[in-house]
Amino acid sequence: MKYSDGVSIVGYGDTEYHKKSEHSSMWYIATAINNALADAGLTKDEVDGLAVTSFLLPPDNTTTVGEHLGMQLRWINHGVYGGASGVSTILQAARAIQCGDVQTVVCVAADNFNVESHMEMMDNFNAPMRDYLAPYGFGGANGLFALLQTRHMHEYGTTREQLGKFSVTQRKHAQLNENALLRSNLSLDDYLNARMIAEPIRLFDCVMPCSGGHAVVLTGDAIASRLPNQSIKILAGGQKHNHRPEDIIMLEGGWADFSRDMFNEAGISHTDLDFIQLYDDYPIMELVQLEDLGFCRKGEGGKFIEQTDFGLTGDLPLNTGGGQLSCGQCGAGGGMIGVNEALRQLRNEAGKRQVENAKVGLVSGYGMVSFVKGLSSSAMILIRE
Repeated sequence: MKYSDGVSIVGYGDTEYHKKSEHSSMWYIATAINNALADAGLTKDEVDGLAVTSFLLPPDNTTTVGEHLGMQLRWINHGVYGGASGVSTILQAARAIQCGDVQTVVCVAADNFNVESHMEMMDNFNAPMRDYLAPYGFGGANGLFALLQTRHMHEYGTTREQLGKFSVTQRKHAQLNENALLRSNLSLDDYLNARMIAEPIRLFDCVMPCSGGHAVVLTGDAIASRLPNQSIKILAGGQKHNHRPEDIIMLEGGWADFSRDMFNEAGISHTDLDFIQLYDDYPIMELVQLEDLGFCRKGEGGKFIEQTDFGLTGDLPLNTGGGQLSCGQCGAGGGMIGVNEALRQLRNEAGKRQVENAKVGLVSGYGMVSFVKGLSSSAMILIRE
C-alpha cells in the first residue's frame, strides 16, 4: 500500500524561533500544535493520535503532552530518532491511519534550546557518547562531523568552496524568511575565513541552537475532503537505522539503502522534483544526502554542487526557507523545519521565496548521533494533490 492511499496532510503550524527564551519545551509543543490545528480547521477533540519529538521534554513524554492539552488518544508515538524523527513519525502516522488504528494524527517536534543546554545534552546523549567520548573532551557534534568532513575531503577531493555554496545560498533564502534568526549577508569569503571551530569545520558550517517548534496534521481522505486546505499527499518514503554498522566514519547514510525504491514507488525521477529540503546540521551532511539520495554518484557530490544552481529559480531549489544553517536548530524540532517549508511551498504560501509552480518536493531527516556517526536516516516525497 502506498503512503498516499487514503491519507492526506491537511495542516501545518510553526512557532516563532527564539535565540533565548523563557518558554518551556511544552509551550513550544502546544503552540505548534494549536497553530497546526487552526490551519487544518480542526479542534483537539477531533485528534486521536499524537507523535511528539523533543530532546528536553523529559521527564514528560507524549502521554503527558496529551494530558497537558486535554487530548484523548488512541495512538501515540514518541520520536527518539533525533532529526530523523519528524519524517519518520509522519510515515508511521500515515500507516496507522491506513490500518484504521486512528483517524487524525498530529506530529510535532519542538524544543527550548540554547548553546548551554545543547552541550549538556550532547555529553549525555546516549551511553556511548557519555562513556567513551564526553570524558575526553570530544567537542560535541562539531568534533564528530569534523572527522566525517575530513574523511570525505581526503577520499573524494571535496573542497570547502564547494560546501560553502550551501551556506551562502541558504542565507539568501533566509533573508526572505522572517522566522530565520540569521539574515545578514554571507559571502563565500565570509564562509571560508570564519572562525575555526573544529578543523576543517568553521563557524558557518555549524547550526545555531535556538528554541522553536513545528507540527503537521494528517487525516483520512474522508475527513480531508471537508477541510479548507488543499491536501498534500505522501508519494513515497523510507527510513533506515544503523546503516552499515561496520563503518566507523559514515561516508554513506541510510538513504542509500532505500532511495531507489522510494523514487520507484513515487513514480518520478530526480528531475521531476521542484525543490528539496535536506536536513542540514552541517553542509557536509547535505552533500552526503545528495549522493545517497541518487542525485549523483558517491564521491561526485562536490562536482554536482559546482554544476547545480540551488537558488529559488535555479535547477534544484534547496532549503528554500534558509534551513537550519540560517534559521537555527530548535533541538529536535530541526527535523521538521524542512517538512513545514515543503508544505508551505506546495500550498503556494511561501511569499517572496515561493518556487514557481511547485508541485512535488523531497524532504529528508537525519539524527541520533552515537559515538562517531548518525544512526537514523529518513526521507519522503510530497506532492500537491
